[in-house]
Amino acid sequence: MDLGIAGRRALVCAASKGLGRGCAQALASAGCAVTVVARTEETLRATAQAIEAASGQPVQWVACDITTAEGRAAALAACPQPDILVNNAGGPPPGNFRDWDRDAWIRALDANMLTPIELIKATVDPMIERRFGRIVNITSGAVKAPIDILGLSNGARSGLTGFVAGVAREVARHNVTINNLLPGPFDTDRQRATALGVAKASGKTVDEVLAARRNANPSGRFGGIDEFGAMCAFLCSTHAGFVVGQNILLDGGAYPGTF
Repeated sequence: MDLGIAGRRALVCAASKGLGRGCAQALASAGCAVTVVARTEETLRATAQAIEAASGQPVQWVACDITTAEGRAAALAACPQPDILVNNAGGPPPGNFRDWDRDAWIRALDANMLTPIELIKATVDPMIERRFGRIVNITSGAVKAPIDILGLSNGARSGLTGFVAGVAREVARHNVTINNLLPGPFDTDRQRATALGVAKASGKTVDEVLAARRNANPSGRFGGIDEFGAMCAFLCSTHAGFVVGQNILLDGGAYPGTF
């Protein structure tokens, strides 16, 4: 399927690996001029080169901390007025809410709520003027089914979800869409990090925890970043202009609810 976005400018955050990389790969394959952002220069440069080689599209990279004002300024200087914005940031650490102080909460809110809001604010009006824009926020399946040890993520990402619900409907008439992708268990470093936390608390090995998670999923496996990227690219396509303010869950059927 031709997604109709060849030549569009895309800014993808936290894209050196994992789900962000999957989104960047899919958008580049669709013909977008992609700028990838992450903190670790060596990993990011290698990722940009790999995506460029695979897609045949030029890929810019900016090593910065997108959760800071300076980092956002650097990203937007490299990719001014993107047509497509993929908001993503590493999730806060797991743990017990009794152990989190105010600073821990502020860090979580900065990374997983306030940074996406700042980037939306910086890019949405030019999108409106051009009569095209696609914003995808990578949140978490925990927005629909909270995970007790991920309270920082539950809270911050749910705040972003509530914000998006209103703004998405305000801008939709201008052919600008804002939607959220809610990953469940994907084969990423984040998955292994949360498994490590469970392993420490339960006395099991990380491999045992991961195997149990895979087997418990209705699909019998973890998702792949290519699958996630393909869904992101579709939401960014010309075919998805009627998808507005949605929370799309990709979890292999793990969420047990009907709605």
